[in-house]
Amino acid sequence: MKRKAILVSIDGLGDRPIHELGELTPLEAAATPTLDRIASEGLTGLVDPYAPGIPCGTDVGHLCMLGYDPNEVYSGRGPIEALGAGLEIFPGDVAFRCNFATVDQEGKVSDRRAGRIRDGVAELARLLDNISLNEDIIANFAPATDHRAVLVLRGKGLSPQVSDSDPGGNNEGMAMQKVQPLDKTAAAARTAQAVEQYLAIAREVLGKHPLNRQRIMSGQLPANAILTRGAGIVTYCTPLRERFKGLRCAAVSGEATVQAIAKMAGMQNYTHPGITGSYDFNGKLKAAAVLELLADNDLVLVHIKATDLAGHDGRWDQKKNSIEQIDTMVGQIKANIPPDTLIAITADHSTPCAVKEHSGDPVPAVIWGKGVRADKQVTYGETSCSHGGLGRITGNNYFHILIDLMGFSQKFGA
Repeated sequence: MKRKAILVSIDGLGDRPIHELGELTPLEAAATPTLDRIASEGLTGLVDPYAPGIPCGTDVGHLCMLGYDPNEVYSGRGPIEALGAGLEIFPGDVAFRCNFATVDQEGKVSDRRAGRIRDGVAELARLLDNISLNEDIIANFAPATDHRAVLVLRGKGLSPQVSDSDPGGNNEGMAMQKVQPLDKTAAAARTAQAVEQYLAIAREVLGKHPLNRQRIMSGQLPANAILTRGAGIVTYCTPLRERFKGLRCAAVSGEATVQAIAKMAGMQNYTHPGITGSYDFNGKLKAAAVLELLADNDLVLVHIKATDLAGHDGRWDQKKNSIEQIDTMVGQIKANIPPDTLIAITADHSTPCAVKEHSGDPVPAVIWGKGVRADKQVTYGETSCSHGGLGRITGNNYFHILIDLMGFSQKFGA
């Protein structure tokens, strides 16, 4: 008998003890009656999204969460972001994940996210789209979520083997990095030169734009540069419905990367102007969308980005608050699902507030529903889940356990 399931992805949920919270994590300190009830009646454990001690990105973490092997299907964040932003990408194109950023006159990065700019990015992006570069290369550019964007280079003889211009997390004050070829091929050298040319054009265009002048006058950081990273080429994933007996699945997310992963997996993407990939994620609206999609799907993924943003910002108070909002959202879902529906809750990676970046710490996980073997844990947290019946497993393992409980797994052997 097949069963339906809801997979709740709490982005960057895992954390480390925080002194101001009495050496508890934001999850452990938060008031989470629904999550604790689910844990007390369900099967808990710890999940290493990719592998123990290996930090992974949102893209890799969600590929693993959906049962894919990133070693087989992942070739860089850029193509995934491009797919999520609605850009067409073809074999031979090279795609880059980008940020609008703030740099000073010397090219030093003041803020990698331009103050998390949100308003006006579509207008800025239009000016940077469809630009002709040397040697018949066309640069296409599109906004993604908030300060994020996507660059796609199209032309003959391009390569993803180029370095990032982004100096990386926690490296504000460093200069934009010169894009260099990572191998000795002519294609890599040609691509690196094209990216450098594009970034120079972007700085000139953005520096003159009235929107940035207005931001400076109002005390905001200007989005006067583009940072690139995660170069990659187009990849293909076998859709979940082909892997698991016609599994019908959908996703609810306001974040372009997760929308792209869902599209790669053959999932129906639900979008709504009120559903964001930020702190104002509107849990009530997301809960309603999950329940609507559950009527015609076997598996519904719902993703919340706010906890990851709080981790990057070092805001343990905001992370705790977001977790409490998520608890309310899950409660709304739980109260209205059919009685035989499973609920699975986990994360794509940890983003500790003290680190302000992804870490290799495992994330708490639980599976709840009728017939699930409950363990003896009574709360949902990093420490309590470490004693749970799931043990410590990978994200790929976790997904396959859920698929088996749903009745969609296939026997290995005769």
